[in-house]
Amino acid sequence: MPAPRVGLLGGTFDPPHLGHLLAATEVRETLGLDTVRLVVANDPWQKSAERRVTPAGTRLRLCAAAIGGDTGLSVDDVEVRLGGETTTARTLAHLRAREPASEFVVVLGADAAARVPTWRDGGACLAEVRVVIVDRPGSAAPDPDGVLRDARRIEVTQVGVSSTEIRHRVAAGRSIAYLVPAAVHRLIDREGLYRTGS
Repeated sequence: MPAPRVGLLGGTFDPPHLGHLLAATEVRETLGLDTVRLVVANDPWQKSAERRVTPAGTRLRLCAAAIGGDTGLSVDDVEVRLGGETTTARTLAHLRAREPASEFVVVLGADAAARVPTWRDGGACLAEVRVVIVDRPGSAAPDPDGVLRDARRIEVTQVGVSSTEIRHRVAAGRSIAYLVPAAVHRLIDREGLYRTGS
């Protein structure tokens, strides 16, 4: 039986939006992966130092709502269960120990790829895994070096939305319809997430 081929799309997902889902789906189809997991950061230390991050449990529920019944995507709570500050090195070490037969592919957005040199290990943890960098069609190809020099670049459909924009829209009382899955929209409304002062 062939080894499971698993894509790992890590992030804060605060909240998850259609761009995340499109990227995950298109990478899975392009590479013929068995699944792509949305790996929710527990404490994304580079972001939590700058702004208040929604609790990890809430972000996990938002991601579960986002993927719904899509059998090609899943949510992995490994970083939340590990606790503390999230690092890709610790996550990969844990997953390899837990699932030694799986082949993992780390999926990075172009912005995340540019920040790899600022990681605590400088991205050394990526040296022994396959890495894919996703970017919008027609943009200048990233010119990675070091541990990312062999990364594959995949152009994915872009919807021109970010989690930051969604949070700002909600706080301003503007619509986020068609930017997030309907189930995510309902959860944000029901729990009063991202409103001013929340």
